[in-house]
Amino acid sequence: MAYKFDFSTILPYWDMLLHGIVLTTELTVIGAVFGVALGTLGAWARSAKTPVISPIVGIYVELIRNTPFLVQLFFIFFGLPALGVRMGEFEAAVLAMVVNLGAYSTEIIRAGIQSIPRGQIEAAASLAMNRVQIFRYVVILPALKKIWPALSSQIVIVMLGSSVCSQIAAEELTFAANYIQSRNFRAFEVYFVVAGLYLVMSIVLRWLLKKIGNRMFERRRHV
Repeated sequence: MAYKFDFSTILPYWDMLLHGIVLTTELTVIGAVFGVALGTLGAWARSAKTPVISPIVGIYVELIRNTPFLVQLFFIFFGLPALGVRMGEFEAAVLAMVVNLGAYSTEIIRAGIQSIPRGQIEAAASLAMNRVQIFRYVVILPALKKIWPALSSQIVIVMLGSSVCSQIAAEELTFAANYIQSRNFRAFEVYFVVAGLYLVMSIVLRWLLKKIGNRMFERRRHV
């Protein structure tokens, strides 16, 4: 018997899909902002090669990059309560995304920092700049400019990875898809539509990140 497509069965759940898109967007924005901030601090610590902090950051990076995101999420949501640390689904999802992106962006940003010519740093030091000033005014923006495409791709990957958060009942887009499919039993139509929504969101996010990069680095050029 030939399968009959019926996308109209999804229309009654449009508000749930919209809610899922909004929550996915919130997770991505918060995760990206704090994840990149954490990665910037981690890259600075690893590049500075301080005796205590640098090895700790290195262990954190290797631990996160070599374990599944789902395990990290489950550890935060199900494991930490055993130590008395309890949080809701949204908070656990955000924390997992920040920790995950922070580890990956640490290495991406560190690669950009290492690409800065040593002469520029020595010139800044000769002007009596301290390490914080050198990092802020001489290193970080040129480094970000070099690695911005790679960092943007990683943020998109984290956005797509937010679909895993449905496993702890965070009501993002994949959670909405699973719920709708369990009600109308139209798995092909539901996941086809949701896959299309993720595709559109990825394209829009990549475009926005490109615009943000252009604005940030263009302004720097005119300073």
